[in-house]
Amino acid sequence: MAGVGTSMLGSVLIFTVVLSLQEVYRGKLASSELFTILGGFTSSLLFLFSLTFIGNLQESSGMKSGWGAVIVAEIIALVAASTVHRVCITTCFLFSAGLLYEMSKISGYVHARAESKSKRH
Repeated sequence: MAGVGTSMLGSVLIFTVVLSLQEVYRGKLASSELFTILGGFTSSLLFLFSLTFIGNLQESSGMKSGWGAVIVAEIIALVAASTVHRVCITTCFLFSAGLLYEMSKISGYVHARAESKSKRH
C-alpha cells in the first residue's frame, strides 16, 4: 500500500493533469450534452483526487479527517466544473456523491478486513 506522502504527491499530480486537460478542452466539453456530462465526470474525478490529498494531509498532520474535507473537496470540484458549463456543476455533484458512496463502501470493507486480521493474531 502507498504511503501518505506518495499518495499525496500522486493525487496532486493527477489532479493537476485532469484540471489542465479539462481547461484545455473546455470548449469541447461544453459543445454537446454528452460532453457536458463527461465534463461533470471529470470534475468529480477532481473531487476524488482533492479529497485524497486533503485526507492524507490531515492524516500526516495528526488531525482527524471528517465531513469538512468532503465539503472542501466538493467545493473545489464544483468551482472547476463551473468553468466548463452550468450543467457540469449538477453532474459533478451527482457523480461525486456516487464516488463518495463507493469510497465509503471500500473503506468499510478494508477496515473490517484489517480488523479481522488483527483479531486473529
